[in-house]
Amino acid sequence: MPPLRPLHLAAGIGGPPRYDPAHYTGLARLAEGGALDFVSLDDSFARPGPDALAVLSRVAPETRRIGLVPTVTTTHTEPFHVSSAVATLDWVSRGRAGWCVDVSSTAAEARLFGRRSAAPAAELWREAGEAADVGARLWDSWEDGAEIRDAATGRFLDRAKLHRTDFEGAAFRVRGPAVVPRPPQGHPVTVVEGTAGPAREVAARHADVVLVRAGTPERAAGIRDDVHRRAAAHRRDPGTLRVLVALTVDLGDAESAPEPGLASGPPLAGHGTYYRGGPVDLADLITQWYRAGAVDGFHLTPLTPGRDLERIVNGTVALLQHRSLFRTFYPGGTLREHLGLPRPANRYALQGARA
Repeated sequence: MPPLRPLHLAAGIGGPPRYDPAHYTGLARLAEGGALDFVSLDDSFARPGPDALAVLSRVAPETRRIGLVPTVTTTHTEPFHVSSAVATLDWVSRGRAGWCVDVSSTAAEARLFGRRSAAPAAELWREAGEAADVGARLWDSWEDGAEIRDAATGRFLDRAKLHRTDFEGAAFRVRGPAVVPRPPQGHPVTVVEGTAGPAREVAARHADVVLVRAGTPERAAGIRDDVHRRAAAHRRDPGTLRVLVALTVDLGDAESAPEPGLASGPPLAGHGTYYRGGPVDLADLITQWYRAGAVDGFHLTPLTPGRDLERIVNGTVALLQHRSLFRTFYPGGTLREHLGLPRPANRYALQGARA
């Protein structure tokens, strides 16, 4: 068996909507104390609550190392605005931003906007793929060093380092360039929940991190291998993808035995497979799946964030660190560095170099 890559761990900090910024800041700081790669915050047009991207922009200055990944719905939204908002999060967090791509499929959500009807999942995910493509092009539309800010000459920008994207797809036509300079990471990290077929194709083509729902390590490894094959077909290096198993975690009774098979737990749609047990049992499960080479890590969504995240960090993560399976400090300052991902080259700069 080839040597294992570093274990990656992330956590959701959602739960019932809260309007107190200290709640989210406290959870993010707790996860940061365990050196988790990132925290995510779900969002949807189907339920009330604060905007996830805005919440994590508020959390950013109160944290130092943890990655911040809000869910961003690409249906009913403009990719130009989405790319600007995610780039802004990367700037205010100094390179710790990501975004979890999602779609809006219900008629009730469509009526909130009144501009279009609900569409099939395959169509919505094709549109989401276009939004991810446009976002990456807009982030590249400013080359590094495009800002001059020379007061003596009155030159603010080097216009030769600004580029039009001129993107035209089935859903969007975007000229560009962006209004926000290229983010610190080049491209903020793109996360896609890739269990379902249409979403999996988008994940293989555009994602840096793929979340999958699986009840066994064999099932997780099978999905990962399929994502890798699809990525290679798009001329991507499969080694640059991180595949994390998504688990909804209930650690309410630390002394209880876990469910006898993850798939037997009650289904919680959109949050991954359900796990119930104690922090030590969870650490054992993570150890087993990771040492089997089935996954690159886990995304853990606490059923009750205020209770379960503390048990994850101070119980499960601490035990994994004691076993030397998970790091005790951050190796760098950006989310890409946490994940071991390179900073993408600028496509327009490369085209200019070849010309």
